[in-house]
Amino acid sequence: MTELAHIYLGNILSNEKLGKRIISEPYLEVSLSPTDKGKGRIHTQTHCGLEIGIIKSRDWSLQEGDVLKTIQGQLILIHLQPQKVMVLSFTQLMCDSPLSLIHLGHTLGNHHWPIIVQDNKIYVQLSLDESVIEHTISHFKIPGLIIDYEWRLSDQILNFTEVNHHDQDG
Repeated sequence: MTELAHIYLGNILSNEKLGKRIISEPYLEVSLSPTDKGKGRIHTQTHCGLEIGIIKSRDWSLQEGDVLKTIQGQLILIHLQPQKVMVLSFTQLMCDSPLSLIHLGHTLGNHHWPIIVQDNKIYVQLSLDESVIEHTISHFKIPGLIIDYEWRLSDQILNFTEVNHHDQDG
């Protein structure tokens, strides 16, 4: 039977009293993927195999150290799994290939692959098998383009937003 957790108590990293409560009371732990943390309904398992359903508003995301309480009164401690992202960087200035970059941006957007541009790098969320994304990007043969990967810990997770132009009024 799935236990439902819908009462948010706070975060042990910012609430000392809650941190002490976690130490003194029994609790269960779950590890969520970075893509799950913003969902309103999350079905997961604790580290010991108990099924948990988390219900929350979509207007905020779970963070490392968040604590929820189940209907039965059980405390649930949230952990975030590391996030693997594709990193596109360049060994040279891209003054000679602006059209290729525009086509690349169009293709990434057309496939609805969320990106973040930061510090002269393009971070691509791996929402699909990485080999498919890599093959699509390699097809452009952009000179100086390097495709690499990074693992980002919970305090470094990139918050990719999914903008869907089909949902906008206009």
